[in-house]
Amino acid sequence: MYLTTRGLVLRITNYSDTDALLTILTHTHGKLTVKARGLRRKNSPLVASCQLLAYSEFTLFEYRGKYTINEANTIDLFSNLQRDLQKLALGTYFSQVAEVLCQEDIPNPELLSLLLNCLYALSVLDTPERTVKAVFELRASCIAGYTPDLQGCYRCGEPFPDTLNISTGQLECNRCPNPESTGIRMPVTSGALDTMRYICACNPKQLFAFSTGEDTISCVSDISECYLATQLERGFSALDFYKSLIL
Repeated sequence: MYLTTRGLVLRITNYSDTDALLTILTHTHGKLTVKARGLRRKNSPLVASCQLLAYSEFTLFEYRGKYTINEANTIDLFSNLQRDLQKLALGTYFSQVAEVLCQEDIPNPELLSLLLNCLYALSVLDTPERTVKAVFELRASCIAGYTPDLQGCYRCGEPFPDTLNISTGQLECNRCPNPESTGIRMPVTSGALDTMRYICACNPKQLFAFSTGEDTISCVSDISECYLATQLERGFSALDFYKSLIL
């Protein structure tokens, strides 16, 4: 049986001297693991369409639940990322997060759309990396079911409290501490809180339709990174590499 679908290459794993296994996030079937025969040969027609972070249309042959690429045509390579190691590392971090969050054969169009929008913002719009990173991390948390409660302090209702409990995703005031509350707490400014509320609730087509100061987006980026890592209970090698490049 043949299946034609669009998807983004999240990971490439060497399978043999000539073949490779690709992890692809597709529109119709969620995450798929597919074999790319001859991908590692010189002059393979699949090279461009099957590279990391390539968005392509794939024709797959399915046999007993296993997929092999029959044909692939490039839609977007986000070529500016390939020429910038720092942006490539950040995009790879996004792909690693997406691979953790999506499941085999279960469509996740919202996550794929977020990933494509963020790669486009990095590659074409030249949106500041810190802004794209904050948007991806926070919105990905929401898609995964970890939307933080940003309405106000969960004890007194103050709309602009001082801290966010990273473990529980709840806002807290320093003036009304709960002795039973545990977990990591990070300071949050009113500007950062407004920005986070926007990112969590806005229309997907308007994810980057906001402006804010560097200090504010820096605060949001630090919080969103820590929040996502805490909820997933893991780190990411590509993020570690990206951070080593910007030091």
